[in-house]
Amino acid sequence: MDSVLEFLEFIEQPGHQTVRELLDRVLLKARQMTGAEAGSIFIVRKSGKQDWLVANSIQNDRIKLSKADFRIPIVPTSIAGYVASTGETVLIDDLYAIPKNVPFDFDQSFDKATGYRSRSMLTFPLTNFQQKVIGVVQLINRHSGRKKEPVAFNDKQADLILPFNHIVGRVIERADMLEQINKRNIDLRVKNRTLRQQQLQIEELNKDTESAFMVSIRLLARAAEVHDEDTGNHIIRCNEYAYLMAKKVGMPEVFCKEIHYSAQLHDIGKMSVNSAILTKRGRLDEDERFEMNQHTTYGHQILERSDRLQMAAEIARSHHEQWNGSGYPDGLKGEQIPISARILAVAESMTRCARSAPTNRPSATKRRTKFSPWETTAWTRRRISSRGCLKSLRPITKNSTRSASVWKISAYRPALSGIVFRKSKCGLAGRQWDAGRLGFGAAVEAQQGKRLVFQT
Repeated sequence: MDSVLEFLEFIEQPGHQTVRELLDRVLLKARQMTGAEAGSIFIVRKSGKQDWLVANSIQNDRIKLSKADFRIPIVPTSIAGYVASTGETVLIDDLYAIPKNVPFDFDQSFDKATGYRSRSMLTFPLTNFQQKVIGVVQLINRHSGRKKEPVAFNDKQADLILPFNHIVGRVIERADMLEQINKRNIDLRVKNRTLRQQQLQIEELNKDTESAFMVSIRLLARAAEVHDEDTGNHIIRCNEYAYLMAKKVGMPEVFCKEIHYSAQLHDIGKMSVNSAILTKRGRLDEDERFEMNQHTTYGHQILERSDRLQMAAEIARSHHEQWNGSGYPDGLKGEQIPISARILAVAESMTRCARSAPTNRPSATKRRTKFSPWETTAWTRRRISSRGCLKSLRPITKNSTRSASVWKISAYRPALSGIVFRKSKCGLAGRQWDAGRLGFGAAVEAQQGKRLVFQT
């Protein structure tokens, strides 16, 4: 019992950080207890379908050995392989005189390569809690007393060592598992760093791709002004107005970002319209008007094949639809009109109204067909400067008692609301406004200084 405690205290002394260091301690102590001048410890490792014994600790008092690992297959034809396969302990008095009736033999290649002479050997297994062999210990050339020549191991040495079999096996297995876990953790950290670097590279590539995508969008939108310079300048203003309105009316951020690049493509179909029609001065005849109206269909056909341009495609097709169903190309009515197209129509009305003379604005009769009836309980004020830019935002309630000159807004396209078309003197208190579009009311208040305020 004292020897067992002594052995455990020795192998569990602090300082061994790795399995190899622990095995070196175990082998040294086993040699000291049995008088062996050399020995080795093999650990079972699996590679593919074959199990191997990998030499993790090799010691020899006669010759200097390198720490290079070597392995042997677990087959019964070798001594260590036989012990690993059967779990038996093997005592051999003379390795060069092994009987022919045993399944294993001694491999003399080590002795031939080093000049060392192996004589006697004690080989026993190391097992874990489940009695599974996890390693093999070989002790070579026992010395006893003052004898110079090696002597044979006997049952006394075997009985002395075997009680440590399970204890040592379990200690080694625990240390081996911890080492394997540490190695895997290190591998995982390395892989995580690699993945992080790859993620950063992908993010950079995505940024480059996104930047290239936006450049392509702008170039595609600009292509619309090849034969119509007014269209090219107009789409830039529409794009910004549509984005600001989408944010103001509470659309999701994803929607706002998408409409910010989609709105500028609403007239892309004009690229397919005859340039003579685009540049014609004066009123278009019936055939020319039909061809011009086809730009909505052309635009949809250009954009619909791209997954990222589905909103742009629906805007291009539906931004000339009208609330009462009199628009084109599909005659959509009311809520059938996509919300993105309604927002764009308001933005388009704002840009055109801000740049046009009052005499060129639609009549009151025409305006009444463009927007939805809607009773407003909350208003949002947006000032439009003389250049048509959104300057400020602040709420106005329906119950305001302040009187002012009010410009009714109608969207002559399927708008949320329209633009300043007709001026009327009235008070804001208690009024319910017909505003122009799908749940969004609108009016423009002309206050002192002739400034225009867009209300939704």
